[in-house]
Amino acid sequence: MEDKITGNLKLVEEPKKTLAMHPRKFGLWLFMVTVVMIFAALTSAYIVRQGEGNWTQFDLPMSMWVSSVLILISSVTMHWALVSAKSNDLEKVKLAISITSALGVAFLISQLVVWSDLVADNIYFVGNPSGSFLYVLSGVHGLHLVSGVIFLIIVLISTFRYKVHSKNLTQIQMCASYWHFLDVLWIYLFVFLLIYH
Repeated sequence: MEDKITGNLKLVEEPKKTLAMHPRKFGLWLFMVTVVMIFAALTSAYIVRQGEGNWTQFDLPMSMWVSSVLILISSVTMHWALVSAKSNDLEKVKLAISITSALGVAFLISQLVVWSDLVADNIYFVGNPSGSFLYVLSGVHGLHLVSGVIFLIIVLISTFRYKVHSKNLTQIQMCASYWHFLDVLWIYLFVFLLIYH
């Protein structure tokens, strides 16, 4: 009797859940992987070229430390914006995104100060490769940070239009992911330059 009952039962396998990701988020992650590869190539080339000799040793300017503090604080305010969006506190989102944008611009200005300090120390883009690499690494990161500030401004405009709230978080989540990525990337570059300058 038992065999009859179990013989008639058919096991139906449930379909496996697919990993779903918003297409824009997926595109952003692909872009960030590409950026990681670019900087991995640049830092690898830095180490290889340094090993060949004819490499000027110099101390990193103090303004580089200031840049690092600015971008770390901006990551905190970006997180604050995301948390505020999840709780529908749009006034705090506006404030936090505005502060993050201002800190992003301040970081870019501080990078210009870094370059000015390097020139004052006779470290130029053209000349010894150690200086060239420093300008390229900070410049390429700066270009990505400009795109991050533009993204922040787009999110800020969306917030003023009430398009950012707990039921519509994709845009601000993408912005936060990209901004934190730029922050981590800068810290990596800064630590790398501290070790290999």
